Amino acid sequence: MTRPLLLLPVALLLGACRPAERPATLADRTLNLGTALTLTAEAPFTGTFWQVTDAPPWLTVSPASGSGPVRVQVRANRALSTPTAADQPQLTGEVKIAWQEAGKGGTATWTVTADQYVLTGRVTDPAAVRGADVGTALRGDAPPAEVRSVIVKYRSAAAQALALGRKVTASDPALASTRALLDRLGPTARHDLGGRRAELVTDDVPGTLAALRRDPNVEYAVPNAVLRAQDTAAPLEPTDQYAGLQWAYRLLGYRAVWRDMESGGYARPVTVAVVDSGVRYDHPDLAGALLGPDEGALDVLDFVPAGQKGAYDNGDGDGPDRDPTDPGTPARRGGSHGTHVSGIIAARWGEIPRFPGCEGCSTSGVVGAAYRAPVKVLPIRAIDAQGNIEVADVVNAVRYAAGLPVTLAGQTYRLSRPAEVINLSLGGDIPASVAEPLCEAVAEATAAGSLVIAAAGNGSGTTPYYPAACEGAVAVGAVTLSGASAPRLASYSNRYPAVQLAAPGGVDLKGATYHNGGQLNGKPYADVILSTDWDYSKGQPTYMGQAGTSQATPQVSALAALLLSKGVTRGRDDTLARLVATATDLGAKGRDDAFGYGMVNAAAALGAPAVSDTLGLRLWDTRGLAYQPALDALGRFTAYLPDGTFRALAGRDRDGNGIPGEAHEPGVERDAELGPQQPRADLGELTPAP
Repeated sequence: MTRPLLLLPVALLLGACRPAERPATLADRTLNLGTALTLTAEAPFTGTFWQVTDAPPWLTVSPASGSGPVRVQVRANRALSTPTAADQPQLTGEVKIAWQEAGKGGTATWTVTADQYVLTGRVTDPAAVRGADVGTALRGDAPPAEVRSVIVKYRSAAAQALALGRKVTASDPALASTRALLDRLGPTARHDLGGRRAELVTDDVPGTLAALRRDPNVEYAVPNAVLRAQDTAAPLEPTDQYAGLQWAYRLLGYRAVWRDMESGGYARPVTVAVVDSGVRYDHPDLAGALLGPDEGALDVLDFVPAGQKGAYDNGDGDGPDRDPTDPGTPARRGGSHGTHVSGIIAARWGEIPRFPGCEGCSTSGVVGAAYRAPVKVLPIRAIDAQGNIEVADVVNAVRYAAGLPVTLAGQTYRLSRPAEVINLSLGGDIPASVAEPLCEAVAEATAAGSLVIAAAGNGSGTTPYYPAACEGAVAVGAVTLSGASAPRLASYSNRYPAVQLAAPGGVDLKGATYHNGGQLNGKPYADVILSTDWDYSKGQPTYMGQAGTSQATPQVSALAALLLSKGVTRGRDDTLARLVATATDLGAKGRDDAFGYGMVNAAAALGAPAVSDTLGLRLWDTRGLAYQPALDALGRFTAYLPDGTFRALAGRDRDGNGIPGEAHEPGVERDAELGPQQPRADLGELTPAP
């Protein structure tokens, strides 16, 4: 009876010793990373070969191929798939793995999910109240009323008494002229302002002032000026045909700056030397904005006729001269780089003449930053018609722009009025040793008092570009719109320690975005920088959207010129200091290799009046990626984010550029670290000053 009982354990043991059958195919499956950054996944397989054939950009699978059992590490880079709205609690992606076994094959789908990290908080406004009898009064744009009276201060109390119609018993002969004058003027009303002052109401303010100022008994006479309540000013919107597509000016707060210009104050003439491909003087939207041959314009390029040793044609058929026109050639089809850069600084406002023979040409075009300020562009041609730039030509151009003598083709040129600002929307990744002549020229120009502003380069990497990396130059990186209130670094913009500032350069059209909201001919317009250009195939003016640090650089040059024109700054060093101090910090806190000290802010730098007063939130990480979580009715937000260090800033937007809490605006900032060790963080209440 006991023997059968002994057989069962033996049978189980034999079964357990048999090799497990491994599948010859790969099956679909689901992998959940949770809040981890990586996950090791294994699958039994006896086939001859397997390979990862597809995976979303935010997932990395390694190794990507093999034979036998599958063992891979899946790594998530959540930042590559987190939407700007930060509203997806979980990311999902599919990994495709092709397999082969004994002449047959297939594809397995592994679905990968990853939980996002969570940041919460609340933006509060200390002035937020509710009431049925409270509203908002729009600022009136009516002009001030006309002056209807004068204020006069007399040298004696007796003279003031006469002016007020009071009886004066003194028989001072000196009062006779005052009495006679007042009888002739016949003010319709008189008011005592104390301190020997009187207000005289009159129908002829200019005539009354002139007469009173001739009276020896009058200390002063001034119009009774009409003041206005200082509400928030209305932003100034240009009406030129394509101005609505020039989003960079809005981003930098120029609508407040242009309103500021309406009141005057920008009185000092300033020259920005644009060392570039030359310019099209015949572009009607640049008429009056460019200094001409008689005012210092220069072409530094050499010319060696064909057939001679070292033959070289820069495109205009001659050597150095006073005509920096960007020439057309039979084969030229592209635009004019120098014309585009110049328009960003100083394209004219309002109506322009229609170009002869061009019925489709705009009669208003675009606008430039300078508006009413006396800022002029000095064209210096150093780029030939093929787009080539030689170090020697840039050296001569920079020196000349700074007022230093240069000798070209045996003739010496010297600029009588040096340029305060030199714009270099050019450069290259040449070795520092090769760039030494460039850097010496920049140093000489800096010593002469010029502010040299140069493009950081479009290499998408960390290699320094020269002359931007020269000591003394201000290297400018490029930002573009992100869809959030904080802009992001443009994909092409170089990152290295010499970068000092950033400005709008637009989006690379290979990955075009359309966050600016504008439309051209019924279609969304990309986030590029629109400016004046030239159509060489048709021989007529045009307007083109371009992107690059070449477009970011003149944004900084224009602002530097306006600081000098308004008198906010006086020279190179304090202008640079002001640009840095008022820049909007982006990316990592403080200076970083991508944004430098931040994106320039025209409204803050120039002390422009407030044109809005809205409360908002900025959220970005130290890599420069920006997010815009929604605020509910109570100001609360929940953001689903990748790992990283985040900066949240609640603040007020007073220059109307959509970026709250900049250098000149109230704001409160808090930081948070998110990742596997800290999957959630709460910032509490963020309450900026009213």
